[in-house]
Amino acid sequence: MKNITLLGATGSVGLQTVEVIRELKEQFHIYAIAFGSSTEKALPIIEEFRPQYIVVSNKETKQEIERKITYNPGLLVGNEGMTEVATLPEVDMVVNAVLGSVGLEPTLAAIKEKKRIAFANKETLVTAGHLVMKEARKHGVQLLPVDSEHAAIHQCLKGERADEVKRLIITASGGSFRDKSREELENVTRHDALKHPNWSMGAKITVDSATMMNKGLEVIEAHWLFDIPFEQIDVILHRESIIHSMVEFNDHSIMAQLGSTDMKGPIQYALTYPNRLDISNAKALNLMDIGKLQFERMSQERFPCLKMAYDAGKIGGTMPTVLNAANEQAVEMFLNNKISFLEIEDFIQKTMDKHTIIQEPDLSTIIEVDQSTRQRVKSYVN
Repeated sequence: MKNITLLGATGSVGLQTVEVIRELKEQFHIYAIAFGSSTEKALPIIEEFRPQYIVVSNKETKQEIERKITYNPGLLVGNEGMTEVATLPEVDMVVNAVLGSVGLEPTLAAIKEKKRIAFANKETLVTAGHLVMKEARKHGVQLLPVDSEHAAIHQCLKGERADEVKRLIITASGGSFRDKSREELENVTRHDALKHPNWSMGAKITVDSATMMNKGLEVIEAHWLFDIPFEQIDVILHRESIIHSMVEFNDHSIMAQLGSTDMKGPIQYALTYPNRLDISNAKALNLMDIGKLQFERMSQERFPCLKMAYDAGKIGGTMPTVLNAANEQAVEMFLNNKISFLEIEDFIQKTMDKHTIIQEPDLSTIIEVDQSTRQRVKSYVN
C-alpha cells in the first residue's frame, strides 16, 4: 500500500485522480489532500477516504471543514500546509494537480525529501524549470508527467536513446475558438471560451486552450522535462485529440501515443509506472468509430500566446515566470469579466516587454517576480 498526498484534490485532474485511486484502493491510500475552498467537492472525498491531513486555502474553509467532518484529521492552511503534507515521512508519492505557480514550493520540498512525484502542474516547470530539474537530478527523483501530452512523449521515449531524438511533436486541439478569425474574437465571452470541443477541464485551463497559452506552457515544460531545445519542439493542430503527442527520431521514424480524451489513463500510468494495469473506469479508444485523423499547421500569428511562450522560453531567466504570472492574472480578470478575451494576450505581451530579465534566479527572486508581475497586470485596469 502506497500513501499519496493529493494536491489540488477538487480540480479536474484531482477529482479524476480520486476516481483512479478508488479503483486501485488495494494499492493506494490517500494520506493527505489539499484543496482551495470547494468544500462541496472536498467533503465527499474526505468522508470516503478519511485522509490523515487536510490542507485548505484559508481559515474560513478550515472552520467549515471542522464543523462538517466526523473525525479528527490534521487541518492545515495555505502554502505552508501544502509543503508540510508533501514532505510527510509516511507519504510515498505526491500528486501535484494544483493550478498555477502555487505548486512550485511544495514540489521542490517533496523532491528534496525524495518523494515520487506525479504532476499535472505545468506551471511549476514553466516558472522555475532550472531549479526543479537541478533538484530532481541532485536527489535522484523522477518526475512522472500526468498531462496527456507529456505522458505521451514519456511513453514514446521509453527505452529510446536521447541522442537519437530529432524532435518532439505536441498536438493541440485548437481550443474553443479554433475556427474563428482574429476579427471574430473581439466580442467573444467567458461563456464562449469555456466551450471546449474535446476535453472537460477547469475554467483556467480551458481559457488557456482557447488562447493556445496552454500549448505554450507545455512547450516550456517539455523543454525542461525531456532536455530538448526549443527549436526541436513543434506544435501541430490535431482536432480529434486522439494522438496526444509524437516523437520523431533521427531516422525519421515517428512514434505516437494514442488514447481517448480521458485523463484517467495518464493519471493511472503515472501512479503505477512502470507497470500498466487494467483500467475499468476509462473509455477505450475505438479507431473505427473515429474514422480519420486530421493535422494542420499551427499559426503563431493566429495564436500570439504560443509565440510569446516560445520567446519567453528561449530568453530564459525570469521571463517564463513573467509569462506565467501575467497569464494567470489576465485569465483571472477575463473570467471575472474585467477584461476582454483579446486583452489577455495584450496584457501578457505588454508585461513581457516591460520586464528586466534576471538570469539564473533563485527561489526568492522567482516568488518576488511572480508577485510583482501580478500587481503590474492588475494596474492596467485601475
